[in-house]
Amino acid sequence: MSKLIFVSNRLPVTVKKNETEFEYHKSIGGLATGLKSYHEQGDSIWAGWPGISQDQLQDGDERELEQELRENYNCLPIFLSDEEIDQYYHGFCNDTIWPLFHYFNTTANYRVETWEAYKQVNQKFFDAIDPVIEPNDTIWIHDYQLMLLPQMIREKYPDARIGFFLHIPFPSFEIYRLLIWREEILRGLLGANLIGFHTYDYVRHFLSTVRRILGKENSMNKIQYESHSVRVDAFPMGIDYDYFSKSHDRDNLSDELNGFIESTKQVQNILSIDRLDYTKGIPERIRAFKQFLANYPEYREKVRLNLIVAPSRVEVETYDSLKREIEKLVSEVNGRFGTVNWMPVWFFFRTFSQDDLIAFYRHSDVLLVTPLRDGMNLVAKEYVASRTDYKGMLVLSETAGAASELGEAVIVNANDYGKIAQGLKTALDMPDHEKIERNKMIHRRLSRYNVKFWADEFLNALQDTAVEPVQTKPLLDLADSSAIIKAYHGSERRVLFLDYDGTLVGFKPTPDQAKPDEELRRILAELAKDPNNTVVVITGRDRGVIEKWLGDLNIVLIASHGLWLRRTDGEWIKTVNVDNDWKDSIRHILEMYTDRMPGSLIEEKEYSLAWHYRQCEPDVITLKRDELREALISITQSMTIGVLEGNKVLEVKDSRINKGHGAHQLLNGETYDFILGVGDDHTDEDLFTALPKEAYSIKIGPGATAANYQMKSFKEMRKLLKKLAGIKEN
Repeated sequence: MSKLIFVSNRLPVTVKKNETEFEYHKSIGGLATGLKSYHEQGDSIWAGWPGISQDQLQDGDERELEQELRENYNCLPIFLSDEEIDQYYHGFCNDTIWPLFHYFNTTANYRVETWEAYKQVNQKFFDAIDPVIEPNDTIWIHDYQLMLLPQMIREKYPDARIGFFLHIPFPSFEIYRLLIWREEILRGLLGANLIGFHTYDYVRHFLSTVRRILGKENSMNKIQYESHSVRVDAFPMGIDYDYFSKSHDRDNLSDELNGFIESTKQVQNILSIDRLDYTKGIPERIRAFKQFLANYPEYREKVRLNLIVAPSRVEVETYDSLKREIEKLVSEVNGRFGTVNWMPVWFFFRTFSQDDLIAFYRHSDVLLVTPLRDGMNLVAKEYVASRTDYKGMLVLSETAGAASELGEAVIVNANDYGKIAQGLKTALDMPDHEKIERNKMIHRRLSRYNVKFWADEFLNALQDTAVEPVQTKPLLDLADSSAIIKAYHGSERRVLFLDYDGTLVGFKPTPDQAKPDEELRRILAELAKDPNNTVVVITGRDRGVIEKWLGDLNIVLIASHGLWLRRTDGEWIKTVNVDNDWKDSIRHILEMYTDRMPGSLIEEKEYSLAWHYRQCEPDVITLKRDELREALISITQSMTIGVLEGNKVLEVKDSRINKGHGAHQLLNGETYDFILGVGDDHTDEDLFTALPKEAYSIKIGPGATAANYQMKSFKEMRKLLKKLAGIKEN
């Protein structure tokens, strides 16, 4: 039986410790509500921190808590110490990721110690859920606190069905690239089969960032990554519409709320609800209300702004400073515009019960929601759903995720106080028939796309995405390579054809940066020590470059896609008679495109020209690359030269030369009882097809191939070569 495993930073149950026992409080709203039907009715488990520090627990407490949470709440607690909470949560999560992803890049701090804590806690989460993961399980990971977890699971469970949802914005590439650990975070996320965001803007930002930083292209929002396909899509989170739209008993309200309802019947109420956070634009909102009163004096003593701010991280200096700024601004507005009988701003620095909040919603003429940046903002949806008379109006900033769904609201710029003031006037003056018409459209949308629908849609998409194969041949890891290793050790005469770029080393921004490291040189040297081995590095590199890098090793070099062959005696042999008469005309075209495409460069080889575009602007390169390819094909179609497309490179060379031709130079007339051929792109397909059927051929990376097997990355290939060479992993 497969099950659902939900993983989030916090459990849907909070544990508190009093003098004699533990108290358990279920969460309401948001994620807990959306996943409730799956979590409580099906075979599922929810992993997360229970909200109590490990340092508060005594011997035996963890066991007691784990038993209670597992048996009665289907929860798996992950215990964190005070230091972990401080470094991982308050540190990296909320001092680095939170401000950066909300475009407060000058507020973000980059500290190695908090990053290390983030990695360690993500590993702690994996170690906790590892024992409960079984074949066919579905794992749904939530939010920015656990962005490394998908890849950790993928590495041990390559066939796992993994979803990830980010509940905050994903910033544009220009902002995201400021993050020091940008590649590690992206690779962590790409371990998932499905990555969900609230809006299509965030989807676009993520895909653009992956393309620019990792060089991974997408087709129809799908990325072919290592062993699996990653779908990236928007799933705007809904609310529990039925709960907010149903009739609520006024008897459940506090005396304070009943008093509020009675005292505000003679004024129009403007409501603002947020937790204390600099991303919410609360000071800007107060300034905008101040301008509203200045611009439209006819509203004085006729409106009231009820400013509810829930306490959050008040122990942090930035947040305490924000609270003081809010208090000062409230005092300024009340001091300037207030009268003996009227106070324009009522400031509530506290939390309210859900029933009290709904009462605020239903007795407020306008909800003012103007975050500087917000992932979604469910308060906006809750307000509209609560106003079953359809007469409340929403003023919403365009930088809230909800703005992409709630276009019928009054949309404003969060930094434009004059426009916000004008938006308030528009909302307050709007005729009832127009409010009703607008709100009915939103209600239909909210009732249909509620939080249950959101969860259903995500999980259904995850089921569909996870079954899509990206490799056409069996995927190898070290454990699956036993047949190759056994055949290798059982043979007496072996030849190993190894491509260089993308197979033995990773890709670099420019070709000259991909020099062999000491680990690679040691692997090749150890393999070459065995007298039964012929080790061949077969590459598109120029012979001078590959000889400089690897010429001192006792290996065979095949350069320029098979044009040049150097056996271990050190003499280079040209395998085909070619000339360079065509170069000047082709070079002129390449230079023209290089001048027009910043980041591109021409690599001149002895008998070929290569145009590299790895560092070019991805959004522009597709058109220009295709245009250049067509121009080159048109010019070369009557020649013996052709255009070869590699990984971020177009190369013009003699069409008679390819890696299959180079391999034939060694295979002809020779007998080998073990043949291995490895490459990463379609320039290596000629090698694969040239090898005998009994050979072991491996393509590095996803995609269709003539090879017998596929591997995720050059790192996996190095592990296999180490195994063959008898080198122990550190």
